[in-house]
Parts: sequence; C-alpha cells; structure tokens
Amino acid sequence: MATLDLALIGNGTIGALVDPAGEITWACFPRFDGDPMFCSLLKPRTGNGQRADIGFFTIELLDRVKIEQYYLHNTPVVVTRMTDSAGGTIEISDFAPRFEHHGRIFCPMMLVRRVQRTAGHPRIRVRARPAQSYGQPLAATTSGSNHIRYVGNALVLRLTSDAPITAILEENPLFVDDAITFVLGPDETLQDRVADVGARFLTETTAYWRDWVRSLAIPFEWQDAVIRAAITLKLNVFEDTGAIIAAVTTSIPEAADSSRNWDYRFCWLRDAYFVVNALNRLGATQTMERYLGFIRNVVAEGADGGGRLDPVYTVTGHRLPPERVVESLPGYRGIGPVRVGNQAAEQSQHDVYGSSILAATHVFYDRRLVRQGDESLFRRLEPLGERAFRSFDQPDAGLWELRGSTRVHTFSAVMCWVGCERLGRIAKQLGLEDRASYWCQRARELHEEISRRAWNEKLGTFVATFDGDTLDASLLQLNELFFVADDDPRFVATVRAIGKQLKRGDFVFRYTTPDDFGTPANAFLVCTFWYINALAAIGERDEARRMFEDILACRNRFGLLAEHIDPKTREQWGNFVQTYSMVGLISSAIRLSQRWDQAF
Repeated sequence: MATLDLALIGNGTIGALVDPAGEITWACFPRFDGDPMFCSLLKPRTGNGQRADIGFFTIELLDRVKIEQYYLHNTPVVVTRMTDSAGGTIEISDFAPRFEHHGRIFCPMMLVRRVQRTAGHPRIRVRARPAQSYGQPLAATTSGSNHIRYVGNALVLRLTSDAPITAILEENPLFVDDAITFVLGPDETLQDRVADVGARFLTETTAYWRDWVRSLAIPFEWQDAVIRAAITLKLNVFEDTGAIIAAVTTSIPEAADSSRNWDYRFCWLRDAYFVVNALNRLGATQTMERYLGFIRNVVAEGADGGGRLDPVYTVTGHRLPPERVVESLPGYRGIGPVRVGNQAAEQSQHDVYGSSILAATHVFYDRRLVRQGDESLFRRLEPLGERAFRSFDQPDAGLWELRGSTRVHTFSAVMCWVGCERLGRIAKQLGLEDRASYWCQRARELHEEISRRAWNEKLGTFVATFDGDTLDASLLQLNELFFVADDDPRFVATVRAIGKQLKRGDFVFRYTTPDDFGTPANAFLVCTFWYINALAAIGERDEARRMFEDILACRNRFGLLAEHIDPKTREQWGNFVQTYSMVGLISSAIRLSQRWDQAF
C-alpha cells in the first residue's frame, strides 16, 4: 500500500519521490508540472512483476532481508542501503544534479542512480518502466549499445548505463561487482563515460548543497529539522523563472474518500510569499530575488487587466489550463479523482495583492542585495495597492479556496490592508513623502473598517468573515502581519477561542464548519504551526514548545511533512512535500529557539 514515507530529490527543474524500497514512484518531466512519467504513487500495482504495471523505476536486491534509507548529510541525495540473506550489500544513491557550471546553475532534466557494492556478491534486478500521458503506455522503446530510449508522444527520455542493456530491457538479474550507474535524462549522448559522469555529478551536487546550507542563518535549536525544511523549500523553486510550487504532486487526498484531491504543481502567489519569507529569515535571499523577477513579469502581464492577479500561475507565469480529471490514474491507494490543473486559478482571492507586495518589500530594505528596490519597482507595485484598496470589502473565495460560495474574508481584507500599509512604508523609505501620505491614509481607512466589521462583540473575538460569527485559523496571522500587536486583548482572546473551537488533540483545523465537500476530517498542518507561534506571542511559550516538539515527531523518517494530518492516527495526508508545512516548521523553530548568544 502506498504511503507518504517518501524522500524528495530534485534540482529546481524536476522533483522525484523515492519510496522505502528505493522505487521512484513519482517524477514529472520535463519540469514540475509536466507529465508524471513515474506515477506509481497514483497507480497501484496489479501484481509483482506484471508487465501491465508501469510508471516506476525500481532497483531490487534479490533475496533482500534488510533495508535502510537516509539523506546524505545536508543534501537532498538519498541513499538506500540493502542487504541480502548472504550478507551482500549495495548502496543506491539517488539524486538530481545541481551545481554551478560556467557561472550558472546546472540543473538539467535528469535523475542519477548509482549502485555501489559494499559487501558480498549482491544480485539486482532493474525495472525501469516509464509511462506517458498520466499513466498510459509509452509509444515505443528503442535501445542502443549503452542506452535505452523511452519514447512518449511529447517527450523522449534516454537511460544511459554501464549495466548490460538487455538485462534492463528484459529485467534479468545481474551481479554488482563494483558500481553501476544509471543516468536518466534528455535524449542526448553523454559526453563522457556514464560512470565518470555519475561520480562527478554526485561529488559536485553534494558540494553545492553543503555550501548552500553553510550559508544559512539557522536557529540554535532544531538545526537538522530546519536545514531539511530549507533544502526542501529550495527544491520547490523552479530555477528557470523563480516560481515556487506548492508541492511536487497532484491529487494526494486531504483525507480518505473526501474528493479533496487537488493539483499543487503550480505557483500560488500567497504560498510563495510564505516560502520567500521563511528563506529570507534564514538568510537565503537569492530565492526572493529570483521570485521577484517572476512576480514582475506576472504583474506586467496583468497590467492590461487593471492590475488583476490570478491566485496561481504555471511555473512559467502563464494562466493555468482548465482543471480536468484524469481517468488513466486510479489515485493514491485507489482514491480518486486525479485532477490536472486547478480551478482555483479562476477564483478571486483578494489576498494575492498584499502577498505580492509583501514579497517585494524586503528588497527595499536589505542592503546586502545587489539589486535594490527603487522608485521604478515601487511604481509597478502601486497598481496592486489600488486593486487591494478596491477589493478589501468585496466577496472572494478566500485563502481556503471555497468553490461553492464567496464571502468577505477577514484574511483577504487584512492582506489588502497589508498591501497599502507596506506601500506607505516603502514610499517613506524612498523619500516619496506624497506617496507615503497617500498610502498611509488608505491603510488607515482599511484598518478602521476591518477592525469594525471583522470583530464580533458578542463572541469577543475576531471572526473569519465580515459581520460573521465563525472562526478560522487564518486569524492567527493577524499579529504576524502587524495588523494587531501580540498583546492586543482582541488577539489574545481570538487565539484562546481558536484553541477551544478549532483544536482537535494537538492539531488545529483551518475551520470546522462544513464546506463544499462536507466537514473537514483532517487538520491542515500549517495551522498548527500558526497556533504555536500565536501561543508564543501571547506568552504561553512552554505550551508552544511542547506542541512544536509533538508536531516534529509527526514528520516522516526523512523529516518531511505533507499538507494534512489525521489527528487520531497521526497519518499524513494531502499533497507532498507541502511547502506551507515546511515553512511553518521553520517559522516556529526561529520563534521558539534559544538564541545563539545565550546558548553557551
């Protein structure tokens, strides 16, 4: 049965998931939102060895009795160590190459698998069975003296290896005498021996990631957890454009038989801001600079529409194609539907304007950056502020992307205020006094109206919608966005009310009222991190630390988190790896950790 006890490998062009048996169960080509040519995560096997089973790449050790897996220290390189009954042992190193080459980042559409004998006389069987068009058979498979071509209708992958090609094609067992290398990538001839290419790419990729980690400003406590989260976020950044995807998967259900199956292989402007902010706090500002380039192009494209932004874009900055259901993939554990595309792109979500401005604000203040924010960039952001001002009290789908209704959501309204307020700050920073006055006045108007309509006097809390009477977890962000102070009695009361109404065990739900798909069954993980941060902000630090340690224990063996969790069984659900969840881990660790200058 499929699980989310998976490791993520990638390089900023593609991402792949490796299961506990060393099988690549998910990988899209030629980029994050491409065709999942490895898709067994959503296509349960019909039987061991059956040729009808496709969409995976596995290296099996015959007569295996033991298996171990781990990441190489401070890298996204996964090592799977297998042992057979006679003591024969192999180590499989799986990675996607990423390193600097000729002054640029080299991150090809490529996966490398290196099998190294470490003891005995192990025998392996290789099953490389890509699919195409979301689980359909390939158009053809051809081979040469040291390669196999997997021919799809839209893409051809080439597997180059120093293993006998017939052994791979016919899936015959073979002894591993020393090392065997498999390089899967573009339909191009390697310029060197495959063993040399694999060894060099592994060395340079490992060095690249360890250098990157060395530059991070991590908290004193929970260092390994934060480092793994930071690497994971970096793996979700599309190197070519700077776009940041929400997850590498589609249609992992939020809960069993819930129909809450969505495609997350795209760039949500809101989610991307949270990723940028988390990496900024760790000192990894290059992600922000790359993402800002993406946002500038998106804003420029939307200028003709009066500054309107979609909530989500493809990794190349285009509008998403219409959402559709794919019948050729049964789904995770057979739970469908499998969706391609996301209807959220058609929604109005007014928080996107504030999110986009927030993502850019840092460049106006950080003197480390080569390209500083200037008046030209500020002028490009102003139409987003105007759109935010006009939209703050208008109904939208909200950050929870409700499909069947629209309301005036408090979080959306607050993010519109954020957009105007930050423009006022930026204008002051640039010495544009007239624009500073203009935007500060607009921010004051919005703050007054939101404070009046989002506060429920009877309940004594802020509420999820204007003039409403229910709570949602996004209200836990009000202090982080500086809409209220940490010690504001209204915020303290709201946090405590959320703890009573939305918390189930140690996990906080985004909301508990029924929506288009019924009542939520599982908790949205980032909401628990928001609650932990809010507890720390209002002085309940011991409880916050206890809850943080508890949620850390829910990560899989590789330190990764999905989108949702079952509060009873603590099983992870939802798309994987979820950037929102990893952002939450980083933000809580930074807030709760002992300071370095007080540690020793």
